[in-house]
Amino acid sequence: MAKRGTKGITTMAAVVLAIVTLVAGLGIGLATYPLAFPSPTAELEATISELEATVSELQATVSGLEAQLAAAKLTGPQRIGAILSMSGELATYGENEKAAAELAVSEVNAFLAEAGQGWYLELVVEDTETRPEICLEKVESLAARGIKLLIGPLSSGELSNIMSYCNAEKILAISQSSTAPALAADDFIFRYCPNDMWQGRAIARLMWESGIRYVVPTWRGDAWGDGLEEQGELRFEELGGSFSEERVRYSVPRADFSVEASTLNDLVTDALATHPADEVAVWGICFEEIGAYVDEARTYPNLAKVRWFGSDGSVNTPVLIDPAAPAISAFAVGTDFINPIFAPARTWKYEKVHDHVMEEFGREPDSYSYNIYDMVWAYAYSLMTTGKYDAEAIRTVFPDVVKSMYGAAGWVDFDVNGDRKPTDYNLWRVEEVEPGVYEWKLIGVWSLATDTIIWL
Repeated sequence: MAKRGTKGITTMAAVVLAIVTLVAGLGIGLATYPLAFPSPTAELEATISELEATVSELQATVSGLEAQLAAAKLTGPQRIGAILSMSGELATYGENEKAAAELAVSEVNAFLAEAGQGWYLELVVEDTETRPEICLEKVESLAARGIKLLIGPLSSGELSNIMSYCNAEKILAISQSSTAPALAADDFIFRYCPNDMWQGRAIARLMWESGIRYVVPTWRGDAWGDGLEEQGELRFEELGGSFSEERVRYSVPRADFSVEASTLNDLVTDALATHPADEVAVWGICFEEIGAYVDEARTYPNLAKVRWFGSDGSVNTPVLIDPAAPAISAFAVGTDFINPIFAPARTWKYEKVHDHVMEEFGREPDSYSYNIYDMVWAYAYSLMTTGKYDAEAIRTVFPDVVKSMYGAAGWVDFDVNGDRKPTDYNLWRVEEVEPGVYEWKLIGVWSLATDTIIWL
């Protein structure tokens, strides 16, 4: 049950106090004027006894309400732990999202100051290094400092590693980007993205409509990569295509892809013996290690003959448009490397976050930057609603608070597991905008409503 607001508590307390006063007054009257009435009967004595018991109960209720009212006054810093990938395979995303979160905190605090509130948000940033074991250590450290409201982590592997601890310790974690279907559960986790059943459908439709009929997948072997590969393969086969029986799943973290690239080349070479090149594709489900992988893959001519597709883990990554590595960028352009990611709405708040990140880093922010901006505001509104720093209370009101917001990423509504309901997916591709200069470009959208690709 949601807690009543401060105004509601005050009103109820006043009503209960009035009842207590009335009943108490009756008792005083009976005691002060005993000669005005005949001797009390057994029935009257029982009534007085019941009234006295009622007075005791109401006084206890008033005490409880007064305690709630006192607790509803937030003061000083209200700390939010930001468990972000400031290093590791998603460091670029972590930098973008930290900037977006700090923008939201500054705006929330200006709003609270203008409203004369006695509290403010304080962001406590911890680097998870995009490593599940480090992520858990950071969450435990934050909890030891009394911080039980979190934004992040970024990856499903990290989230999977902290879920049990968060549930046991009643720590609320809001992930901006975890999408693994296996992590959908009614717990102390909310996820601002649809799970990868939907990204799998989007990428399968994209490959099918691009003329692909045979796919050789390679992916990072974690909760996210395993889940996305499974969903994409399932949908692609429903459409009539097929995946290679052998595939390339790699462990993480990984820097050297010489073995993987060689194996991938063997599988693609075998596929080209029985399929036209324009019907064969490599599906690379990677984080920013895609740069090192492509650097190895580009040395094999057959891997450059087929189409490549990616995922939300590599979209807009700077490693594929790095001026210092033009051969990697050229390979991405030559293989028409398209990457899907969930589509945030283009609101005026979206433009504000976009411009802020562009000004700070000179690059296109990932979709999750808009989510994390909205998440900070959602925490602020939830704190206002509950009037206290309490993860359980905020968990109760959070879905309704979020549903009432129209943020940088548009409307957000959660399903029964606390995951964002499905959306469209944007399609991004590396393009050579002038000789030797490469940029990420938004080129299309997968429409959820029609299961079709709309090219821009």
